[in-house]
Amino acid sequence: MINVQRRVPQAGVPTAATLRGWAVAALGGAATGEVTIRVVDEAESADLNGRFRRKPYPTNVLSFPYEAEAVADNVLGDIVICAPVVQREAQEQGKEPRAHWAHMVVHGMLHLLGHDHQHEAEAERMESTERKILAGLGFPDPYR
Repeated sequence: MINVQRRVPQAGVPTAATLRGWAVAALGGAATGEVTIRVVDEAESADLNGRFRRKPYPTNVLSFPYEAEAVADNVLGDIVICAPVVQREAQEQGKEPRAHWAHMVVHGMLHLLGHDHQHEAEAERMESTERKILAGLGFPDPYR
């Protein structure tokens, strides 16, 4: 089950059904469980980023995997996407906004599944997986 919560106006934000579809594609049958995708403004993103990562500014996507005992209850975790940051990044990077949104959902989901990019080898594996999933959805390589 993929829950979608929107705390920003709809303009420029993909529909809940679209966000769910991208999340399911990222799962690729690897796992099942409950995920909440929360689309927020810069203030909420900055608050969460500050509290949980000690970086008091908004960021594009945050992932909050649930603890092992919660996973047993079929809950994978939460993804928080900051709509203004994603929209601004897409414009600054010359990306189609929809493609960038898809990348943020896929990226967040992979974190819930245990992927990371703290070290070069991990980053290469995660980016390769993102590329494959996004290509399967018809989107270009987000790292070009």
